[in-house]
Amino acid sequence: MIHIAKRKEMPLPQALAIRLGAIVAALVACGVITAIATGLNPVDVYAAMVKGAFGTPRKVWILLQELAILLCVSLALTPAFRMRFWNLGGEGQILVGGLAAASCMIILGNRLPNALLIPLMFVSSACAGALWALLPALFKARWNTNETLFTLMMNYVATQLVAFFVIVWEVPKGSGNIGIINQSTEAGWLPQVGGYKYLLNILLVAILTVIMHIYLAYSKHGYEISVVGESPNTARYVGIKVEKVIVRTLLLSGAICGFAGLLLVGGTAHTITTTIAGGRGFTAVMVAWLAKFNPITMVASSLLLVFMSCGAGEISTAFGLNHSFGDILTGIILFFIIGCEFFITYRIVFSKKEGERDV
Repeated sequence: MIHIAKRKEMPLPQALAIRLGAIVAALVACGVITAIATGLNPVDVYAAMVKGAFGTPRKVWILLQELAILLCVSLALTPAFRMRFWNLGGEGQILVGGLAAASCMIILGNRLPNALLIPLMFVSSACAGALWALLPALFKARWNTNETLFTLMMNYVATQLVAFFVIVWEVPKGSGNIGIINQSTEAGWLPQVGGYKYLLNILLVAILTVIMHIYLAYSKHGYEISVVGESPNTARYVGIKVEKVIVRTLLLSGAICGFAGLLLVGGTAHTITTTIAGGRGFTAVMVAWLAKFNPITMVASSLLLVFMSCGAGEISTAFGLNHSFGDILTGIILFFIIGCEFFITYRIVFSKKEGERDV
């Protein structure tokens, strides 16, 4: 007889050993598949992936920039996920935040100095993202609607909203895109720090990571989020206003997603498109889950996914492989990493007449 039982708590060294073993097993599996499918030396393929992510200073900065944006979105979703509110609307909240920033740059770029314009962009983007998350939060708090479907559908509305304004502001007319906003004046462009283009984005997200960790681990609001996530009935019993916590938490989640939209528009792309979020709203779900909703651990899980993405592009270029092959390797590695969490959380018990044996 075989049955599965939940572990009380696995010691950290043992859990780390299981995760390390899963990564090694994933690399071996990827190596075998690479050798069979392509005839290439797996070591050369892995070396190319490392080169694609860290090969030059420019690639390192791009990796850190991508890491910062993905981490920012993951931090945004974390409070909602800890509350068991499955906010899949990060993509749409990023888009409306970016749209708000682009609106300020286009409409007010020639009227306000950067010292006023950039703070206004920060406020506008955060408010736009928060308001986009407010509607599903109110419906969840008042009528207990399905937040997964609600937030997911809001993504499509946000995409079409951005598409509408892209046509309104397109340059030149008929091109179907806006192009670089304020390219000659750089009005609304986030300033460079120390001459590095992406450093400000990275620093802002690093500060946000520390703040979010403190907020969730040590603040009263963080405690209320955890209690509501464990049991809304228990939260009500101890005097926590569950509806208020839901709305407040989703406003925070949406505001940070809107902030990520600002970083993309004002600090990176300097334009707005329907694809500017790049699927980060969904990738961030995996990042948050892998990190067990811990803001500090999310740095590592974000780095892993960004590294794999950069490496996949490099092996496609270096070896002439379809980009999908790199995605296959990424999927295999993630499968092993996610799968190992089962053995950390649960144990398999083999029952026999003379006793039980655990795995």
